Amino acid sequence: MKLRSLLFVPGDRPDRMEKACASGADVVIIDLEDSVADLRKQVARTETAGFLRNSDRPTRLFVRINWPLPAAEADLAAVINAAPDGIVLPKSAGGVDVERLDALLSGHDSIRILPIATETPASIFGLGTYGGSSARLVGLTWGAEDLPAAIGASSSREPDGSFTAPYQLARSLTLFGAHAAGVPAIETVYPNIRDTEGLAAFAARGRRDGFSGMLAIHPAQIPVIHAAFSPTHTEIIHAQEVVAAFDANPGVGALQLNGKMIDGPHLKQALAVLRQAGIEPIFGQVSDLSI
Repeated sequence: MKLRSLLFVPGDRPDRMEKACASGADVVIIDLEDSVADLRKQVARTETAGFLRNSDRPTRLFVRINWPLPAAEADLAAVINAAPDGIVLPKSAGGVDVERLDALLSGHDSIRILPIATETPASIFGLGTYGGSSARLVGLTWGAEDLPAAIGASSSREPDGSFTAPYQLARSLTLFGAHAAGVPAIETVYPNIRDTEGLAAFAARGRRDGFSGMLAIHPAQIPVIHAAFSPTHTEIIHAQEVVAAFDANPGVGALQLNGKMIDGPHLKQALAVLRQAGIEPIFGQVSDLSI
């Protein structure tokens, strides 16, 4: 499942759902949680279920429910039979919450789970527990809004927009927790909708650091995110050169390429770049490597 871009849209705004689906986002997340006022929760459930049933699904549709139990039960009762492609699990405390949600989705085998894994103080200590929690687990993402509110912090960001040390830690632990669980790590939102240059830099850092995609809050952010999380022509050419070098030298663990040493991790990285670009290695010997 491609998860470069995941665009939030309020669950009580069906007009925005249509626009979100036309944005080109890989996933549209219909929100029943933070963007919906308490008095409109039932309206949002009804509108979301109706949209899920009537949409021609030009993109994958996830639903962010309220959590923990029993808040989730009304949300799931409303939408589960409308067959969302996935459920976004907010305020997840760790693999145990994924297991609980997995049980609630019994009988709906195609529905995937994407936890938001850093929204409570306890959740930070659960970031290493997602591996093996459920075959439905499709990724791991994080947020820097709920956590400062939960601990009484005034902000999660420095004046220049960068994250303060506690939230840099949360981001890093999410990144490693996702990879330890064998699923993609998804970068959090960039809140300044008009700052295209800042978004591009933020998304580029995310891909550089090992994130596979990013959350979005406005359709205009999608092309910028796609550009940032797609390999460049230069990266693709280099990856093909690395793969070709190892293919031409079977059984060799380290090689020189353009005056630099390359070894197994470089080959693994090159194969990942080609897969991101939708290119299958054409060299039989390396395409079968278990790296």
